[in-house]
Amino acid sequence: MKKWLSVMITVLLLFSLAACGQKEEKANDAKKETTTKEVFKIGAIPDQNAADLEKGMTAVANYLSEKTGMKVEFVPSVDYAALVTGFQRGEIHMAWFGGLTSVQARNLVPDAESIVQRPRDAEFHSVFITQASENITKLKDLKGKSFTFGSESSTSGHLMPRYFLSEAGIDANKDFDGKPNFSGSHDTTYKLIESGAYKAGALNEAVWEAAVKEGKVDTNKVKVFYTTPAYYDYNWTINSNVEEVFGKGTKKKVKDALLSITSEQKEIADLFQTDSFVETKNDNYKKIEKVAKELQIIK
Repeated sequence: MKKWLSVMITVLLLFSLAACGQKEEKANDAKKETTTKEVFKIGAIPDQNAADLEKGMTAVANYLSEKTGMKVEFVPSVDYAALVTGFQRGEIHMAWFGGLTSVQARNLVPDAESIVQRPRDAEFHSVFITQASENITKLKDLKGKSFTFGSESSTSGHLMPRYFLSEAGIDANKDFDGKPNFSGSHDTTYKLIESGAYKAGALNEAVWEAAVKEGKVDTNKVKVFYTTPAYYDYNWTINSNVEEVFGKGTKKKVKDALLSITSEQKEIADLFQTDSFVETKNDNYKKIEKVAKELQIIK
């Protein structure tokens, strides 16, 4: 009898342990699922007005949430480098980068992919602006003038303008009136020229066009005197960890959602100045990488 009771107690204990294990496993699965739904984070280089960027990128996050079933959040970055670092750490799962920062991010994160861009990003331009009163009509006229770029990590506000300056025989480190300034963002660049703080500067063509259209810059005080040749620039780059964290097919699901954006998503269309997105690929940014290495901006 005692032996029988001992066997029954042992069996009951085993069942109890198994049940506890199953409950714990289910709890862990539920916890993992909940966490996964809360952590798909997107970022964007802070290249323009912070309030406008927050509004537009929050709209992107909401749209992606609706289309993919994931909870998507926009995480602001204090500067370009912070966004690249967040992407490298896997904390940012997808980011709206410029051409240069996308190259930097992909060099740090093997198998990350540039997947989507605006149609205009296949033929993007920078504009050089100056005070309307200045007799500056070509790049060579910038010798001896004070000058401001945007962010040091900006493709359209620094990398490509510096490249086209060098093509015109201008050494940005020696030929200006003092060292060039770095404003940090495109909207700050045109404001610095408008205020008279600097004689000239370079910035993103799209930001300039929007500023003119919305009356944010006084074109009686500031003018464009040179537009660069075309190059590839902005794009959505997705982290290599998304399939592992969110499951197979996540990359395609997110890409399809981005490609489905139209002018009906007004807040998104207003921020990006486009009514559609198109596919892109890493190879499109090889020239950006080559120029960055030539100018020793990346190794």
